[in-house]
Amino acid sequence: MRPDTEPNPATTEQPAVERPDFRAALARGPEAAVEAAWQLKMLNWGERHRERGGDPASPIAGLLRLLRAAHAEPRLRRLMPGTSHFSLWFSLSTTYPSVAAGPTITEPLRGGGYLVRFRTNEDPVPAATAEEAVALIVASLPADLGEVFNHPVEQGR
Repeated sequence: MRPDTEPNPATTEQPAVERPDFRAALARGPEAAVEAAWQLKMLNWGERHRERGGDPASPIAGLLRLLRAAHAEPRLRRLMPGTSHFSLWFSLSTTYPSVAAGPTITEPLRGGGYLVRFRTNEDPVPAATAEEAVALIVASLPADLGEVFNHPVEQGR
């Protein structure tokens, strides 16, 4: 390999990472559960990305960039991340049923960039980068968002 090239992290052997125990984190409280959920989301989507060849233009790669940018933002890092079909949203609840934290759902676009969808009738807003999408999400969060919590039913399980 030439010294000026970077190895592709998707095809390079990755060291074993200890996976957080989400149930144990729930027992410690909502903040611990949220941090465990962030770690698990990034680990799981990272594994999927590597298993599928690591294409930097794939929707999984776009979601990983979005997860990393959102995790870097303190107001989002304290919220429970949710993902499905390459979309990202946030909840105040660490367990089902989720409680929407803010009005947005964000997804990577196949041609690059992101689409920030508001849960209102507003038109979706395009963003060129994950960081721009995160800035739109943060700007849409209400000031009085509230605290993250565990549903009481889940605490005894």
